[in-house]
Amino acid sequence: MSEDAEEPEPDDPAWSRHAPVTLLMSQHFTAATVTALRHTVEATIASAGLVGDAGFDFLLAVHELVTNAVRHGGGRGHLYLCRQEDVLICEITDQGKAADSLPIRLPGPDVSGGRGLWLAHQLTDQLVLVRRPDGVTATVTLCLEPLNASHIRSESAAPRTEGLSPKEEHQ
Repeated sequence: MSEDAEEPEPDDPAWSRHAPVTLLMSQHFTAATVTALRHTVEATIASAGLVGDAGFDFLLAVHELVTNAVRHGGGRGHLYLCRQEDVLICEITDQGKAADSLPIRLPGPDVSGGRGLWLAHQLTDQLVLVRRPDGVTATVTLCLEPLNASHIRSESAAPRTEGLSPKEEHQ
């Protein structure tokens, strides 16, 4: 590397390639271990700081991808859960034969099933599906609340009066 090369700044898109990744869990699963895996993922994402509705949504998205891997991906798979900066990343790989298309659209109300990918897409910041010669990799990401809230402007802490009636503003 030359001395002229500079490290990217944190707001540079190249920064994410340099930010450290912390592996939170890596686990193989089968139909018999889906429930135990769900509990482990739930505890792990909670310890990473993802709780409440956002934690439940992320857990549900991951669970949908895990059950899809069991049902459509050869009956087993592998889950990797990691954190990069303030982003949780969960990758589920399977060994199944991928269909020609992996629909992320919501099926009609008369169709039984087929909502797992759509749910995972709706409940996370990003869903990426990669078809490999030996299966499919599904990756979901979700941004955590920043650990350092120093970027929040001080006026955001002031009581909000916009949209209140004059009587409510003075209470």
